Amino acid sequence: MPTAATVRCTDCAYEESFDSLRHARTAMTDHERETGHVADWAIGRLAAGVERAGDDAGVCGRDGCANADTPLLDRPESGDDA
Repeated sequence: MPTAATVRCTDCAYEESFDSLRHARTAMTDHERETGHVADWAIGRLAAGVERAGDDAGVCGRDGCANADTPLLDRPESGDDA
C-alpha cells in the first residue's frame, strides 16, 4: 500500500500530494529553502506492518504505550548479560 503524504505551505497556496514520504519530505525541504516559507505535511496511512511496529514501539511518547509482548523487539533472553 503506498503512503499518501500531502505537503502544504502555511505562507502560500503551495500544496502537493505524494505517494512517497521521501519525495514529500524533499519537496517540503526544497519549498522552505527556496521561498523561506514554513511548510508542513500530513501523512495519510502507512503500510500495516509499519503502523504495527510504531504502535508496538510506543512511538506516541506516552509511558505505557509500548507493547511488551511484541515479537518486533529483539530483547536479551533471561540470564543473558547483554
